[in-house]
Amino acid sequence: MTTAPWKTPYWPEGVPHEIDDYNMPLFQLLDDAARDYPNQAYTIFNDATRSFAQVKETADRIANFLHAQGIRKGDRVAIFLPNLPHYPAVYFGILKAGAVCVTCNPLYTPGELNYQLNDAGAKALFCMDHPQFYDTAGKAIRDTSVETVVICNVKSYLPWLKGFLGGLLGKIPHAERHAPGHLMFDDVLAGADPAPPEVTIDPMEDLALIIYTGGTTGRPKGAALTHSNFVYDLKGLDAWARLVHEEGGSPEGIRRGGYHCYLGVLPWYHSFGMTCAMLSACASGSRLVCVPDPRAGDPPFTEVLKLVQKHRPTLMPAVPTIFVAFTNHSLLDQFDLTSLMGCFSGGAPLPPEVCKRFEEKTGAVIFEGYGLSETAPVVTANPTFKDTRKIGSIGFPLPGTVLKILDAETGQTELPQGEDGEVAICGPQVMREYWNKPEETAEVFREIEGNRFFLTGDIGHVDENGFVVITDRKKDMILVGGFNVYPREVEDILFTHPKVALVAVVGIPDEKSGETVKAFIQVNPGETCTEEEILQFCKENMAGYKRPRQIEFRDAIPVSAVGKVLRRVLRDEESKTA
Repeated sequence: MTTAPWKTPYWPEGVPHEIDDYNMPLFQLLDDAARDYPNQAYTIFNDATRSFAQVKETADRIANFLHAQGIRKGDRVAIFLPNLPHYPAVYFGILKAGAVCVTCNPLYTPGELNYQLNDAGAKALFCMDHPQFYDTAGKAIRDTSVETVVICNVKSYLPWLKGFLGGLLGKIPHAERHAPGHLMFDDVLAGADPAPPEVTIDPMEDLALIIYTGGTTGRPKGAALTHSNFVYDLKGLDAWARLVHEEGGSPEGIRRGGYHCYLGVLPWYHSFGMTCAMLSACASGSRLVCVPDPRAGDPPFTEVLKLVQKHRPTLMPAVPTIFVAFTNHSLLDQFDLTSLMGCFSGGAPLPPEVCKRFEEKTGAVIFEGYGLSETAPVVTANPTFKDTRKIGSIGFPLPGTVLKILDAETGQTELPQGEDGEVAICGPQVMREYWNKPEETAEVFREIEGNRFFLTGDIGHVDENGFVVITDRKKDMILVGGFNVYPREVEDILFTHPKVALVAVVGIPDEKSGETVKAFIQVNPGETCTEEEILQFCKENMAGYKRPRQIEFRDAIPVSAVGKVLRRVLRDEESKTA
């Protein structure tokens, strides 16, 4: 596939239009970092660090262990862990064994986890030594193919004194009892050689990961992604990021070998946190702060603010609700957050007002991007400079990625620039298929001009300057009396109200207009607000058909484990009360 340069006068200077050299196994990133920066810290957890050389050795031992357990190329191994320092070693160890990672949300119920393990056909599982997580895993593996369970205790990666005192005082979480045959992580490492099996990987064809979508349209589907899907995305992000590292300096790529520190505030089971924090830190030889629970502290998110002040991270990928939590934190002014240089926003649309507030309070620059679980995940990104980005847009396609706007009915006809349609993607980061779901796979792919395009389900357009703008999810669009209302547009306006902390807009049935707009609002701490106040604000700031007819105030807006506002949950609640 050949691509032409994206048509825009704002393409970042120094960024190529093509990316090559991504035909390599994903675990080679760790091997290269361990070779080039063996003593450089990779993970930071409770003041304990693990170097790239140490993580590589652990990954090699895990690969050796899995091979001894009968795990072979193409077999699936599940990870049921929060953001612990075990995670990168387990992840790369699975890949070094030739197996496929299946990353699982640690907040899953037994039924949800059981479905995923069965659907993927997982043969082994790594889980946390914790009363809740281990109990969930024990129930979930019943009637599955899982034969090997490895239990990971946090004591393995605590400084000696903290580990000793924590064990003495009973502060280290652990399950009360372990089932016979389940193995402890430390014992596994002690009994395995640091010699991974010899496995031949075809990066373009062999799977590295099966990651499950949120299931907003039914049962979750497993997006099956290859090694090269991720390597391309990492190389594309590396080429895209242009940062000024010293005052008065010139823009340059991300510095390597420990200059940068990533804040691992997003979960690594999710493709955004996985690629843009855990894997990106490895690819650049950078430090990675492990944050198992970003909401920890009183008030929530206090502990993560302490980590920012202590470890001075420079880069933070996050979703908009994280930026909201930072800017609305009652103790924010007590912490020094000036180390943050660049923040990559994704996972959900970034309201312009949220971007403005965060940058004013921290001095960092937020560059918004766009992606999906099916695309490893990054597809587009804004320039990393305030003077050339466009807030409210998702920027331009990564080098080597082709983006088209197609008609939303058939997904076959390309629409003129400026016209809204379904966003379709063709590029090296696009998944191979939905795992064991050929019909669902066929539904989301179209062949156009000899290339295979993935239909994203998102509605958007390309503006006059070449910036891609997501209008909304196709299924979230509200039809009011024949007019299209995009929830994101209404939410962006409501976010400018000084009392609004978080907002979600959905369509509800209406006899006269077919649908009408309802807004769910969470106000800033310490504020009070009335329905009349919001309705008057809407009257002054948006067209009549877009205005919410109903306002409901909530103490909390439902969000997913990665911080996405769950409009579908609100719609489901509305349908039950109708």
